[in-house]
Amino acid sequence: MKILIVLTSHDQLGNTGKKTGFWLEELAAPYYVFKDAGAELVLASPKGGQPPLDPKSNEPDFQTEATRRFEKDSAATAQLAATRKLSEVTHEGFDAIFYPGGHGPMWDLASDAHSIRLIETTYAAGKPVTLVCHAPGVLRDVKGADGKPLVAGKDVTGFTNGEEDAVGLTDVVPFLVEDMLKEKGANYSKGPDWASYVREDGLLITGQNPASSEAAAKALIARLK
Repeated sequence: MKILIVLTSHDQLGNTGKKTGFWLEELAAPYYVFKDAGAELVLASPKGGQPPLDPKSNEPDFQTEATRRFEKDSAATAQLAATRKLSEVTHEGFDAIFYPGGHGPMWDLASDAHSIRLIETTYAAGKPVTLVCHAPGVLRDVKGADGKPLVAGKDVTGFTNGEEDAVGLTDVVPFLVEDMLKEKGANYSKGPDWASYVREDGLLITGQNPASSEAAAKALIARLK
């Protein structure tokens, strides 16, 4: 069982002058769900190398058992520091792909041709695609075999408008995940803000927020097994 984890390389939070990147819990929790299930993991990002960590995700209030385990895991942090370039990986050799969120993916992965092709070919090959929190935003320009948006008619979730409003970034992000998914014809649904909520529709698994990352990863493992 081999899983490709795709991370953002984008570190600027719009024009705020603040930093963003990937959200630590959304990498760490799934990382250990996968590792503990015996999966082999490969990490990739558009630029390769060390992807930017959203500094807010490492503040004490957002640390979890998984994030602390990751920070102390020299093999994991070394792997993170040496992500492969996204342009150099394909779905071949992998059983599934997983996208952690954070705000970064909305700026780079949502329009990255390599990411779009990776998701389209992975899905077409009958392999599951899992995305958490803001990462469902990277499905914006992904199409199915019929040429329609991949999410059209599918049960999905993602970071809610209410959650975006609560973190004060509604007017900063390039688009709102919830609105975009609805506009693309998805059957979007959500649970309470900040609570774990996961949707599965065939090969597509989505999680609403950071709290959903572990459950989404477990859903992916269950599908692979």
